[in-house]
Amino acid sequence: MLFSMLRTVSICLLLAIFLQPNALANDAYDVKGQIQALAIDSIILDIATNGDTVLAVGERGHVFIFDEQASPQWQQVPSPTSAHLTKAFLITPQLGWAVGHDATIIRTQDGGKTWQLQMESQEIEKPLLDIHFFDEENGIAVGAYGLFYRTNDAGVHWQSEYHQELLFEEDVDYLAELKVEDEAFYLSERSTLLPHFNRVISTTNGQLVMVGELGLMAVSYDQGRQWQKLDFIYEGSMFNAVYVNDSLFVMGLRGHVFKTDASLTNWTEISLPVTSTINGVMVKKDGNLRLVGNAGVVIDVTLAGKAQLIEQRQGENLVSIAQDPQGHIWIAGTKGLFKQQ
Repeated sequence: MLFSMLRTVSICLLLAIFLQPNALANDAYDVKGQIQALAIDSIILDIATNGDTVLAVGERGHVFIFDEQASPQWQQVPSPTSAHLTKAFLITPQLGWAVGHDATIIRTQDGGKTWQLQMESQEIEKPLLDIHFFDEENGIAVGAYGLFYRTNDAGVHWQSEYHQELLFEEDVDYLAELKVEDEAFYLSERSTLLPHFNRVISTTNGQLVMVGELGLMAVSYDQGRQWQKLDFIYEGSMFNAVYVNDSLFVMGLRGHVFKTDASLTNWTEISLPVTSTINGVMVKKDGNLRLVGNAGVVIDVTLAGKAQLIEQRQGENLVSIAQDPQGHIWIAGTKGLFKQQ
């Protein structure tokens, strides 16, 4: 039961870092679609790009699209939800999705200009934290407490999956005993014991890698239908991952960053100049990495594992980083969006 207690602490930390509970006010659901004058300066949790399309999502369902020729360059567009949006994904410059609190999923078919609500449930009370599509029809969405959905029709329908193979061993035994004693309580506990699934990415050799709470590191060879837990050298939560030049980099709690080769077995830790939690990563034009995290840190990491602090912005946490078609780097966080000079 030690893992069960630790994970309760972990979700509280996760929310404190960059999610913010969605219970800001009961009337939040009355402002769907409205354009808020100061929204661009509010919490923005992700930036997604594909071709010439760049969009950002954040708290209260805010969605923004980028236009280099416009003034301002980031324009808010109507959103069909007021749930906090945590992640966005573009499979083409026109077709994309965003996910968020209350198991919310929204879709755009015109590069972010308009959005349609595909799923939302205040009763679920769990955030989706990432979404990944393999093609225009097939994708998965993952989140807190093992939340996992799959679609094979571009999100028109989403089916829930429960990946018991990713339970901690202690919890497998606990659930087995509980199922015999109390079926109703078993079902209730079952929905909360999987670790939080924080990020899922594809590698160039067809693997799907997922990182999460308490050192969760898992790989799938069949688009996430079955998962294999990997031996990992750290028990803290990982919040992001990137695969570049046949190397996997994972990053997360308290400035921990690790690297492995394509075998996903030989892990080495990269020493950072700070101990701030790392939330976002991008691959720069030179092939090296730029990381962003809490306490406003911006860090460059070479593929060889050498790290350098580039910038530190006081009083804000940085969550996401991306590059627009003109090559400018944008960073999102608790104080909105800014262009890095």
